Parts: sequence; C-alpha cells; structure tokens
Amino acid sequence: MIRRLLVANRGEIAVRIIRACREMGIETVAVYSEADADARHVALADMAVPIGPPPAAASYLVASHHIEAARSTGADAVHPGYGFLAENAPFAAACEEAGLVFVGPPASVIASMGSKIQARAEAMAAGLPVVPGGTPKTQDDRSLRAAADEVGYPLLVKASAGGGGKGMRVVASARDLAEACASARHEAGAAFGDSTIYFERLIERPRHVEVQVLGDGRGDAVHLFERDCSIQRRHQKIVEETPSPWITPGLRARMCEAATSLARHMGYRNAGTIEFLVEGSGADARFYFLEMNTRLQVEHPVTEAVTGVDLVRAQLEVAAGGEVPWRQSELAQRGHAIECRIYAEDPGSGFLPQAGTLAVYREPRGPGIRVDGGAAEGDEVSVHYDPLLAKLISSAETREAARQRLIAALREFVVLGIRTNVPFLIRVLEHPRFGEGGIDTSFLDGEGQALCESPTGPGLRAALAAAAAFEPAVAGRQTAAPSAPDPWERLRGWRNK
Repeated sequence: MIRRLLVANRGEIAVRIIRACREMGIETVAVYSEADADARHVALADMAVPIGPPPAAASYLVASHHIEAARSTGADAVHPGYGFLAENAPFAAACEEAGLVFVGPPASVIASMGSKIQARAEAMAAGLPVVPGGTPKTQDDRSLRAAADEVGYPLLVKASAGGGGKGMRVVASARDLAEACASARHEAGAAFGDSTIYFERLIERPRHVEVQVLGDGRGDAVHLFERDCSIQRRHQKIVEETPSPWITPGLRARMCEAATSLARHMGYRNAGTIEFLVEGSGADARFYFLEMNTRLQVEHPVTEAVTGVDLVRAQLEVAAGGEVPWRQSELAQRGHAIECRIYAEDPGSGFLPQAGTLAVYREPRGPGIRVDGGAAEGDEVSVHYDPLLAKLISSAETREAARQRLIAALREFVVLGIRTNVPFLIRVLEHPRFGEGGIDTSFLDGEGQALCESPTGPGLRAALAAAAAFEPAVAGRQTAAPSAPDPWERLRGWRNK
C-alpha cells in the first residue's frame, strides 16, 4: 500500500489526485514553484515543497527536483498527473531507480508508445488497423520524398515524438513537400528534442474517438468504453463526451476490443488511452489506431460519470501492486456525460492566453454538475503555465439533458478580471450540429470564426447578473466574499416581511 505520495504536478489535476488520496488515507506532498506558493493544491496537501522559480523548465519539468522532494519528505510514490513529466520515460525510470512507486506504466512502455513510429508498429503487431502511412528509411530528402510518394497526396507530415499538433503539416501536393518537411522537423526538434518525421494519409473530416483502458501489468486489462473528442482547435480537445452520440454498438465493441488487445500486447500497467480516427459512418465506418497516451487524460471525469468508477483510485491500487479492480462484465455505461475545459483565453483574439487576477471566480453547483478546478478567487493566472482554470462536467439520463445542464452551468460560471472561453463554449454547445451529434474534427475550421465573436448577447448578460447576485457586488471594489456576509448587503433572498 502507498503511504505517502508526491504529486509531480499542479493545478486542477493535482487537486484531483490529492482528494483521491485523502479518501484512501494516503498522505500527500505537493510541489510548487515560486508562482504557486499560495495555490490551491499546495493548501490541500499534507506537505508542500518548493522546487524552483516560476518557469516550468526551471521547476515542474526538472525531474531531479521531484525526486529530491520525494526523498526529503519520505514519500514512497509519485503520481505525474498529465502534462509536464507524465509521459517522460526517463522520469519514470528515475523514480524506479530511486525506489519510488511510479503511478503509471513502466518506462519501457512509455518510451515505446512515445514514438509514433514504434507505436504504429506495436499496434500492427497487436492486430489493430493503423492509418495508412509510410516511415522513411532515413531522414534525408530522397528517402522522405520516396516515402511520401508511396503514401500519396494529400498527406500529413507528423513528428514521431509529437503531440498536440506540433510538428504536423498538411501537404496537398509533391511541390509542397520539401518546405513542409523542413518546417515540421524544425518544430519537432525544438518541442521534443527529436526531429524524426513520418507520413500518414490525410483522412478528410474524421471523428476522433478514444478508449479508456486500465491494466495491471500482468496480462489483465479492461476497457471503460469510448469518449468522443472531435471538437478540437489546433488539435487540442475542448469538449469531450461519452457515449459517442453517433457510434454503433458493433463499432464500439470492435474499437474497445482493439484497445484492450493493444494493452495486453504491451503488458500495460495503469491507466491509458488508445486514440482512434474514424472514417465514414454507420455500417461503412472504419477506425484506425492513431496513438496511445500512457497517462490519465484530462477528460477522464466523463468516463467516471457514466461508469461510476474512480480512475485515480484505481491507478493508485494498481500501482501498489493490486489487480484491476473490476471485471469487464461489471462495467457498463449509464446515462451521458459531457465535459468542457474552462480556459483563461480570448477566443476573439485567436485564443490568446490571458494572465491576470481572478477578481471574481464562482463555480456553478447543482445536481449532475462536477467542477474539477485548481483556481480560486484572488489567484494570479500566470503566463508560465497552461491557462486551464477548471473542467466543467455535466451528467444526466440523456445526451440532450446533459447538454442543457452544461449550458446552464456555463451561464452560472462567473469569472471576472480576465477573459475566458465560457461564452465561446456556450455557443459551441448551442450549435445545431452539436445538438444533432454530427460533429467531426473539421467543425471549428468552418464554424470557429462565428463562434468566436465578441460576447455581447444573453450569455454575457447572464454572467454579469449571476456575478451581481454574489457578495460582494462586482461594481466598485472587488474583494473575496467574507465568510459571514452582512445580510443587508445581499441582493437575493430578501423579503419585506
């Protein structure tokens, strides 16, 4: 059993892990940069250790700082969360060498799946269909062109060590290949320290579906069904849901079986996600392996909402040497769940990240509403980290009820002091195509500009009205609400009686 766990991360995922540990009686150690000394995850942990200045490259991304913090506090395990060092094979190996339980897969598996080229090979060995493509024998211009000509145009140039769209380029014809390869290799080298590229056939208007898996490293693995992640901007997911609104039972069964086959083939341990692209629909739909994420995903709460399990708890149990806590026959989908990510960003300015003070920050509450947040009123949103403030999740008996519930909750999610993407998310969820469930990955390419227009309609008015209903009033001086506000200053619940 894990006794004391160091969370090698920050923000909402650190808060999520700490709360799961608290339920299990596991002590927690938070780490923080100078910018995060007063952060929510620091306050919630049993112990906290400073690990450096604000830039992530000097603090959260330095593996030795986490190892030393674990040693100095007597921690016996490390949870990497997601982002930062979560899929870093050398960090996993360093934890193992230091005698620390790493809450994740072995370093060798992380390394195998971290290379898109090797991951494709492993998927094919496990019998999964992969996106048609080609791997150049070498990275010289002649080999690159030969491999590209074999794949055919249009195609995608992709970074072997890539993710998040970095090192990815669309090539319409052979005359554009050289420039696209040079640009992709430069970006991949700067982002990942590895400029290796390969090619895939461009699938027009695919849907992006992923399958959650959990393995114990001893041959047993289960799936927890699929999540639809087709609403993306710049290859970054912003809305996720489960069950997928368009997938057929037969296609679901085939994709989930493929995912568990790969997990068993790899001897996978802990939580992971198999990502697929789906081409076509109905009986003609075909799916292809895209990649494997060897960590917990941002969107894991929607899976928890419809299956009734705690994935972080399961991660900790498996990491401590336990078996997968459920048989496949015990897992089922009930109802529907949708998640959207609340970012400090300005959609009207190309989703430019925002920094500043959260003058007013009010999370919605209600039946079927969950908020995984790492921010609090008065916090400074830093330029040094991802601008994710929270994840808002709704669940209900049907998809339409979950959609309406999420829109209502977004209208009650009040953030003043900096711009957020809340009005943009409301527009996405209210769009007829989303309501019909007919979204593919090209949705924001065509609709994004209209959805990013400045918020001047009822969404903004509702947010301001909701803010005014809290104390203190948003006009004039803005301070945190007192623990026992004067009832004469309240703007609601007042009766002349």
